[in-house]
Amino acid sequence: MNWLDPKQRDHLDTETQSWEANEVAAFLKKAPERKPQFHTIGDFPVKRTYTAADVAATPLEDIGLPGRYPFTRGPYPTMYRSRTWTMRQIAGFGTGEDTNKRFKYLIAQGQTGISTDFDMPTLMGYDSDHPMSDGEVGREGVAIDTLADMEALLADIDLEKISVSLTINPTAWILLAMYVALGEKRGYDLNKLSGTVQADILKEYMAQKEYIYPIAPSVRIVRDIITYSAKTLKRYNPINISGYHISEAGSSPLQEAAFTLANLVTYVEEVTKTGMHVDEFAPRLAFFFVSQGDFFEEVAKFRALRRCYAKIMKERFGAKNPESMRLRFHCQTAAATLTKPQYKINVVRTALQALSAVLGGAQSLHTNGYDEAFAIPTEDAMKMALRTQQIIAEESGVADVIDPLGGSYYVEALTTEYEKKIFEILDEVEERGGTIKLIEQGWFQKQIADFAYETALRKQSGSKPVIGVNRFVETEEDTKIEIHPYDTTTAERQISRTRRVRAERDEAKVQALLDRLVAVAKDETQNVMPVTIELVKAGATMGDIVEKLKGIWGTYRETPVF
Repeated sequence: MNWLDPKQRDHLDTETQSWEANEVAAFLKKAPERKPQFHTIGDFPVKRTYTAADVAATPLEDIGLPGRYPFTRGPYPTMYRSRTWTMRQIAGFGTGEDTNKRFKYLIAQGQTGISTDFDMPTLMGYDSDHPMSDGEVGREGVAIDTLADMEALLADIDLEKISVSLTINPTAWILLAMYVALGEKRGYDLNKLSGTVQADILKEYMAQKEYIYPIAPSVRIVRDIITYSAKTLKRYNPINISGYHISEAGSSPLQEAAFTLANLVTYVEEVTKTGMHVDEFAPRLAFFFVSQGDFFEEVAKFRALRRCYAKIMKERFGAKNPESMRLRFHCQTAAATLTKPQYKINVVRTALQALSAVLGGAQSLHTNGYDEAFAIPTEDAMKMALRTQQIIAEESGVADVIDPLGGSYYVEALTTEYEKKIFEILDEVEERGGTIKLIEQGWFQKQIADFAYETALRKQSGSKPVIGVNRFVETEEDTKIEIHPYDTTTAERQISRTRRVRAERDEAKVQALLDRLVAVAKDETQNVMPVTIELVKAGATMGDIVEKLKGIWGTYRETPVF
């Protein structure tokens, strides 16, 4: 069923043409428009106005109702009327104890979920006392080497009551093993634990460049995380398939959406090759997207992503369970839009981006601190960011109605256009040989780099306005700001604990388990998670595990793209 019958559409087209020829033409003579052509940030042309004729080709069943296939209007039938989105401000710096204090501060301010940033050595699998870690321990995130660090990170936090997100990729399975080991040590029912480990390694090769091993074994690790979690952690999301980092690397919103779904297809294919049916694991797949600066484009992007995902899971992979077709996503406001000049106006940018995420139906949200263009956010900046979410949830009224922009001619037309373009890109990826082949060829990387370069030129010319940078610039601005300090004792405190764990562990047991890890890794039919959990319980460090597997898998070196 469509919006208009042919007679109604013809009448509306005639009326629109008359309006353009008369009212619009007369007014343009007196007041020309600001530019000859308007586009979204993602380069979709924007018409002067939209009518029912612009959505006439969209079947009404593609819009549907919240909580009903294809979930365009939201994954759940009551959405925020039952429970508002999880307010999940990210934190991570110093040692586990340091970040634990920030977690408790944010929880006391009303945060409803926690999210963890890790330092570069942890991300790349180096222990804090490795030479490669010098100067980086706890600087851009929390340092985690051993299970003892995870215990400090989550001390006094009830993991059955608050969900925990772990933002980590190449070493994700080790962090998840530590989380599981901690849960077992505390006597929790693992099926009551909730949260997410990011684990999306493919987007690292595309965009963020934090990888260790070649693509094939890295994807195998993701497969093992998903299959293990499906059987052991019933409420846990074993992956956050992430467009956020693709966008932050410079992609268009369309590329963010399409490339993320291309990665999804690869992961689902890998898991189903094990014999596991899609309905056994898909209900816990989760996503992570950015909310950029073009308000309505972001709302349309999120709605189109849900529709595309539902169709992919049902039509391509044969999902029967509606839970397998519901795209659920965490969202973060766009760090790349934050500016050092006039940094206080970052609060406004963040508020608008957060609102578009909410109107787009996010399940979880992080709002950036106004000072994140300078350093890790201060407590004051994080409280302001959290209060921004709370005002949207409690004062604005937007959470009282599900998908309030549903039915907007513009939003619906842009949603349908997004769906069409996403599937065109997915078809192209298939025709060119699939996601992994195109990563190896640098195809995705080139697409992202080209759009990033075009965006930089637009900012330089001023055709893409950035307030405080190329518009309304203040030449004598006072940019003094209190930023989060780096504690120079961090590395010493962290290394001391790591060396104590090594000294106290049963070394023979650790070495035997490392040998078993190698045997499991060599056997594609086995899962690396159980032996990794045993390893972290025995006191193995992150570096022990990562280095052992480098011996059989090697490391990855990207072919540069020009």
